Amino acid sequence: MISVLLVDDEALVRVGLRMILETADDMTVIGDAADGRAAVDAVARDRPDVVLMDVRMPGLDGLAATAAIRARPRPPAVIVLTTFDADDTVFRALEAGATGFLLKDTPPHDLLRAVRLAAAGDSMLSPGVTRQLIDRLTAEDRTRRRRDALARLRDLTERERQVLVEIGLGHANAEIAARLHMSEATVKSHVTRLFDKLSATNRVQLAIAAFRAGIVE
Repeated sequence: MISVLLVDDEALVRVGLRMILETADDMTVIGDAADGRAAVDAVARDRPDVVLMDVRMPGLDGLAATAAIRARPRPPAVIVLTTFDADDTVFRALEAGATGFLLKDTPPHDLLRAVRLAAAGDSMLSPGVTRQLIDRLTAEDRTRRRRDALARLRDLTERERQVLVEIGLGHANAEIAARLHMSEATVKSHVTRLFDKLSATNRVQLAIAAFRAGIVE
């Protein structure tokens, strides 16, 4: 069973998320929290596999809570829940170690898939939010950022670059394996090497690296 912690300052949102997750036979909601401080305490106490984290909350917000949770030994995956107008905050949350991000109006089946992927060490990106983040990044000194990003990719093999492009497009390991005609185990090996070579801690950071370098548009 995949254990999930829900974090949102709106009780109705937590109830709605719980109802969706409880339709899945392989998931259980082990608790919820209304702010970041309670979320950090709940993670220490209950050790969930995945945390669904709101960004904007009173007291300790989702950004600070994500950083605190991801700094723990063997931390859970954190999926940030957001709206279109929170792109700057989401980007900072991803850099703090969030596994991925979804819009709050994400269809239930996509939410369930995202939780399963996160629990397996994979991630799911909301394309609309990804595009907004990348637009902001590329607007900030596009030439210098792209040059620096390309330099980071210099030591990648051709196959590793292909896998990085697929990650940038938001594809999961199984999808990448099918598209590049390789086994899923081989894809996982390439992803592990990408983490090491690009000093990344999650797939979202790999996707950002691909967009910054311009190998994914």
